[in-house]
Amino acid sequence: MSQSDSPSAQNIFNISDSSITNLTGSGSIHYNEGIQGAQTQNSPAATQASTAKTILFLAANPKGTSRLRLDEEMREIDAGLQRAKRRDQFVLQQRWAVQTRDIQRALLDFKPQIVHFSGHGGGEEGLVLEDETGTAKLVDTEALAGLFELFSDKLECIILNACYSQVQASAIAPHVPYVIGMNKAIGDVAAIEFAVGFYDALGAGESVEFAYKLGCVNIRMAGIAEYLTPVLMPKSTLA
Repeated sequence: MSQSDSPSAQNIFNISDSSITNLTGSGSIHYNEGIQGAQTQNSPAATQASTAKTILFLAANPKGTSRLRLDEEMREIDAGLQRAKRRDQFVLQQRWAVQTRDIQRALLDFKPQIVHFSGHGGGEEGLVLEDETGTAKLVDTEALAGLFELFSDKLECIILNACYSQVQASAIAPHVPYVIGMNKAIGDVAAIEFAVGFYDALGAGESVEFAYKLGCVNIRMAGIAEYLTPVLMPKSTLA
């Protein structure tokens, strides 16, 4: 499967009830124009802005790796949140072709509550990001866990929508309330179906546990045998 290269330009998408046609580049998607237009700190819209949860979508599909439908996954997440009952409670930020420094900068800039990584996983070897030339660069599992530990006071959930990412999820789980990883390879369609169910549920005000279950059911409803691939790791269950 092919995917066009994403430009590095910064894009900001302002959405009310209309759909978007371009999700390339890096930028933010706000689901309530009142949030952006708030001028006074005490206005209702300003209060919504201060309580809205930030979802940080990170994508990497380096040169030389199999092409993934990351743009479609992003589009489906956006569509689900845009139509959601509680769409004003979420702000969606995105970073494409991510390198290691991009993740730490995005965490510093946006202070997200939810981080969603979509791309390739290397199991014990780490997650696959990009280097300065756009080729694959593996990120050490313990280094990644250490990075997320530094932001654990803000983070509520991390989704690693990548093959064999349960290894990284296990290392991160002691620091974050909820982490979702994949216990084996997961196909494009299954990964997208899981994301659709997960964010549809969050947008409806459901819990992370419910959203995870709906994501798995969504895979099964699509007739795909990978519904047991996503694994939820709640911090509260770790001894």
